Amino acid sequence: MSQTATLDLPLERKSGIRPRRIALAALAGFLLCAGATGWAVYTHRFESTDDAQIDGHINTVSPRISGSIAHVYVSDNQRVEAGQPLVDLDDSEQKVAYDQAKAQYDQALAQLQSQRPNIAITQADNSEAAATGDAQLAQAHAALAAASQDLAGASARLAQAFAARTRDDDDFERYKQLFQAGTVSRQDYERVLATAKASDANATASQAAVASAEKVVEERNADVQAQAARRTQVARTAPRQLAIRQADLATAEANVEVAAAQLQRAALNLSFCHILSPVRGIVTQRSAEIGNRVSEAQPLMMVVETGDTWVNADFKETQLARMHAGQQARVHVDALNRDFTGSVVGSPAITGSRSSVLPPENATGNFVKVVQRLPLRIHLDAGQQDLDRLHPGMSVEATVWLR
Repeated sequence: MSQTATLDLPLERKSGIRPRRIALAALAGFLLCAGATGWAVYTHRFESTDDAQIDGHINTVSPRISGSIAHVYVSDNQRVEAGQPLVDLDDSEQKVAYDQAKAQYDQALAQLQSQRPNIAITQADNSEAAATGDAQLAQAHAALAAASQDLAGASARLAQAFAARTRDDDDFERYKQLFQAGTVSRQDYERVLATAKASDANATASQAAVASAEKVVEERNADVQAQAARRTQVARTAPRQLAIRQADLATAEANVEVAAAQLQRAALNLSFCHILSPVRGIVTQRSAEIGNRVSEAQPLMMVVETGDTWVNADFKETQLARMHAGQQARVHVDALNRDFTGSVVGSPAITGSRSSVLPPENATGNFVKVVQRLPLRIHLDAGQQDLDRLHPGMSVEATVWLR
């Protein structure tokens, strides 16, 4: 009886251990499933990538003119402020060019001042020439009228002389017959003969006077025509002379504008000898050395802007379904071993492969599907500590919370 009791006790203990193990295994499985479910739910709330880096504005400092370097004020890794002097070029050549441009500008301005009164002078000369021409033309008309009157008087006297000569010739013929018949005396005959000769001479003189008067009329008429032509020429050439003066003035004004532009360009070139920092940042890759001859647009150094950095995170295209601008993001910076907060700015326009220098092309037309990455831009929130310690190129891990 006692042996049977002792044998049943281990069997009861063994049968109690098995359900406990099953319960523990079930509990472990439940916890594992709950944990996996919770982790799946948690990870479904965000997307992350370690293919990301800090990016920022990198400003290349280069001269806008060629010249020799006279002074260099900064060195690599030095922090500078916006407007701080970086490099000075030798400005002796630019000063000479500025002085020459200034002299040309002064000369052009003096020529302009000398051209301005010419328009008023030309207008006055044209008005005087027109008035003189009108007066001379009026005098010529008056002289023609007087000559015409003289011709009319001479013609009247010629007609009178012809009439007197005809009368005296008739008297002479009659007295000649009477003298031959002995009816009149020789004295009367000779008197009538002298009168006839005088009338003939008077008629000849009147003819000469008429011919002279006609010549005078012709001369006066020619003078009138000459004065009218001269007045017409004055009226025709006066506007052209004024237009020439106005064109000369416009040319002088244009020369002043050209000289002013050249002077402004020379002043700019002179100011370009003093190179300033375009932004607040850190100097890097300085190649400027005193005495070096540099050309226009040759890089002298770079200034990496601080205070305006962002993150470029390359997400797979399968991660972008629920991403959009404005979502909150967390950025872990490896170099600082700390997190920063930010927000998504926007989705990219093209994939990283398409924006590369040599985008992939398939000459056969058989495209193989490859998951692409798109660079998402994340703006870091302002006011966070150590933002100025973030530099372009630092590796980060970016996490975007989906909403």
